[in-house]
Amino acid sequence: MAENDERKKLLEVSGLTMDFGGLRAVDNVGLDIYEGEIVALIGPNGAGKTTFFNCVTGIYEPTRGDVKMLPPGRPARRINGMKPNRITELGMARTFQNIRLFPAMTVLENVMIGRHCRTSTSIVDAIFGGRKAAAEERESIDKSYQLLKKVGLAEVADEFSRNLSYGAQRRLEIARALATDPFLLLLDEPAAGMNPQETHELDALITRIRAEEKVAILLIEHDMKLVMNISDRIYVMEYGKEIAQGTPQQIKENPKVIEAYLGEEAHA
Repeated sequence: MAENDERKKLLEVSGLTMDFGGLRAVDNVGLDIYEGEIVALIGPNGAGKTTFFNCVTGIYEPTRGDVKMLPPGRPARRINGMKPNRITELGMARTFQNIRLFPAMTVLENVMIGRHCRTSTSIVDAIFGGRKAAAEERESIDKSYQLLKKVGLAEVADEFSRNLSYGAQRRLEIARALATDPFLLLLDEPAAGMNPQETHELDALITRIRAEEKVAILLIEHDMKLVMNISDRIYVMEYGKEIAQGTPQQIKENPKVIEAYLGEEAHA
């Protein structure tokens, strides 16, 4: 797209293939993300979307293909086979389909965990309470609290995360991901299990994060209203393959996409 050509590419995935024994879960899929974009990856259940995410974020090493990050102001990096924590350090953060919070830690502490990859305090400093450790802890608390304000959870900062509502836990996961200072944020079904009001609030939150945090966003989502409302571009997968890509309007009118979703409904 001409408009994308004027913006910096942040992620380039080409020919991504993932086999599990004799099963091909992802088959030669490509995807690009540019700065300032919200891109959705959609498809029926079992299409391979989360497997694709797991390959991109280092949980799986793809059988074939390339995943390349292009951090702003830094050289491009091929990240195939790189460990997830290293990929996070390079600037890509994610949430998970199944919430992965620390239930016995407070809301604030859960976000502070995300700051770990951006601190440089040594073990000695941390144990003996050096000046550098104290300064970094203050910075971590301040940054984490500001993120809680952004997602509407500042008032429950001292509550245990297990006591939050489901929708609030989803927002807490997003805050923790943002605590790593990413330039690219991957959200795996962020609206799953949410009621209509929570989904409406999430719609506004994701749009605001893109604007205020200057991050590009890639999301997997089944809520088509949310996807169509906030996405600049959409990729569609079925049976591990990409079957369409385009703007929300183009995807709405694409016969292959209509057939894929009608097929899902027919077998539901």
